[in-house]
Amino acid sequence: MIADLKKTLEAKMQKSLEVLKLDLQKVRTGRAHIGLLDHVQVDYYGSMVPVNQVANITLVDARTIGVQPWEKPMLQKVEKAIRDSDLGLNPSSQGDLIRVPMPALTEERRRDLIKVVKTEGEETKIALRNLRRDANAHLKDALKKHEIPEDDERRTQDEVQKITDKYVAEVDKMLAHKEAELMQV
Repeated sequence: MIADLKKTLEAKMQKSLEVLKLDLQKVRTGRAHIGLLDHVQVDYYGSMVPVNQVANITLVDARTIGVQPWEKPMLQKVEKAIRDSDLGLNPSSQGDLIRVPMPALTEERRRDLIKVVKTEGEETKIALRNLRRDANAHLKDALKKHEIPEDDERRTQDEVQKITDKYVAEVDKMLAHKEAELMQV
C-alpha cells in the first residue's frame, strides 16, 4: 500500500513537471523552435486541427520557422491562424513556404516574460504541495483505520517530503534555465 502511494505520488508529480515543461516551451524567447506553433489551430475543412497536422514545420535558421502546408489551399489559412494566434508573430508567404520570423525581445518584454515564467513555476509548486498534502492525508486515514503502523506512517511522511523536495528542486532548475534563456540577447 505504501509503495503504491509513493509510486502514484511520483507519477503525478512527474506529470506536473511535464505540464510545466510544455507551458515553458510556449513562452517565446528570441530564438525560434518548432514547438512554439504546437497549440496554433487551423481550420481544416470544417474542423480545427493543430498546424503540425496540416504542414511540415522546420527551422529555416535560428530566428525563423518555416511552415510548408501539404495542400496549396491551406497556405492562406495556416498563415492567418499563425497571425491570429496570441504569439505576436507576423508570418509571410514565399511561394509555398510560410516564413515566421521571431522578432527580437525588448528588455522590458523579457522581464515581463520572466514574471510569467515564475508564476507558472509557483503554480506547479503549489500543485506539488497539494499532491504531498493528499498523500499525507491518505497516510493519516490508513493509520486511523489501523492499516499501517505509526512508525511506517511517519517514515513514509518523511519520504513523501523528500520526494516533494526533489520535484520542487527540479522546478527551480527548470525556471532558472528558462530565465537564463530569456535573458540571452
